[in-house]
Amino acid sequence: MRAALKRNSTISQLLQSDNKKFTDFFTDPVARIHQYTLKNQAQFRDYNKFPHFWRKSVREYNEVSPSVFSSAFSPFSSGTASLSSKAGFVGWYLGMVKSRPVLTKSITCALIYTAADLSSQTLSSSNPFDLVRTLRMAGYGMIVLGPSLHFWFNFVSKVFPKRDLITTLKKIAMGQLLYGPFMTVVFLSVNAGLQGENGEEIVARLKRDLLPTMINGVMYWPLCDFITFRFIPVHLQPLVSNSFSYLWTIYITYMASLDKAGSAPS
Repeated sequence: MRAALKRNSTISQLLQSDNKKFTDFFTDPVARIHQYTLKNQAQFRDYNKFPHFWRKSVREYNEVSPSVFSSAFSPFSSGTASLSSKAGFVGWYLGMVKSRPVLTKSITCALIYTAADLSSQTLSSSNPFDLVRTLRMAGYGMIVLGPSLHFWFNFVSKVFPKRDLITTLKKIAMGQLLYGPFMTVVFLSVNAGLQGENGEEIVARLKRDLLPTMINGVMYWPLCDFITFRFIPVHLQPLVSNSFSYLWTIYITYMASLDKAGSAPS
């Protein structure tokens, strides 16, 4: 009985305490809210000590990180910019090949002939540099060879439109039997005429230089033509052929610069 009374007394005290808190909240709510606000501000000040240090670390990291990341990734960014510029140039060139094919291929051929002649003169350094000779080669590439390559490859692609192995071999044979000999004669004759040789001297030069040049051409051009006809689109075949002709042009400009047939070397 005594235990039951004690338990009831404890419950009554708890109820009175809760009723007092409940009553205080409703009788003076402003004081209770103010007390709660002061308690939260104190907790926030204690918690804010760590964010202050963290913000300081983040600020120092931000001051250092741009240079770190820029130095770490600058090779990648510069490489990306370089690739973009290269891709932009290639796209521009391909667009020019389609919009102005003859002019673009002629200028390309002239530049390759200029570079090849400069290389040829550098290799044969016994003679002084001949600017007129380089201009002759550039003019030949611009006026004669560039346009002729454009029309020749278009003509061959119309006669043999396929790109299988047999058709490719036919194209190579046609080039070696028709285009190659004809352009070699034109090249040697034009350069001899621009150097002041008359008809007899040009014929003598052809008798001396044409056959060796043709033999070397048969040894060099079939593989180049096979790659060009087999794997390259028609509108890019003159460009690839000009690229292959760089080494060949070094040789043929040397042949074209030889002394007149029958004359002693100077």
